[in-house]
Formats: sequence, structure tokens, C-alpha cells
Amino acid sequence: MMEIDYDKIDEMVLALLYLTSFQKRKGFPLQAWKGMDWEALNRLHEKDYICDPVNKNKSITFTEEGFDLSEKLFQKHFGIKEKKGGKEK
Repeated sequence: MMEIDYDKIDEMVLALLYLTSFQKRKGFPLQAWKGMDWEALNRLHEKDYICDPVNKNKSITFTEEGFDLSEKLFQKHFGIKEKKGGKEK
């Protein structure tokens, strides 16, 4: 069986949480739907990127650092890079 790089899984989960992120009202914390692997969500909580996911809510709450990183990872993995002169920037 192959070894698994859980840090890479956590990076992708955090990037995908950005895809489903929302803010109920201005000034409220940013949230995302919980539809991800529970073990990955627990690791993201341990890394202080999200608040404790073990609750009755259907969404997680990002920490400020977690949301900023989530946005950056989403752009890194899923964004289309601008092409300048036929080359990617």
C-alpha cells in the first residue's frame, strides 16, 4: 500500500473549503460547508485553520489565517494563470 501525504490532503481540503465559503452577514466569521472528510477537518482544526468542526452546525468556521490560506491555495491549485506572450506568468 502506498504511503499517504496527509499534508497534501489537508491542503486540497482547505482549498476546496474556499469554494463553498460564505459569510452570513457582514462582520460575521467566514464559514464553509462541512462536506469533507472528518479526519481532514480535525487536522485543519489542530493546525488552527478552522474552529472545532465537532458540533451540530452544518458548516465550519474559518480562523482568519485559515481563510487567507484557503483562498491562496484555491488560486494556486484551481486558478488559471495569465498568459503573456504565450507563456504562463
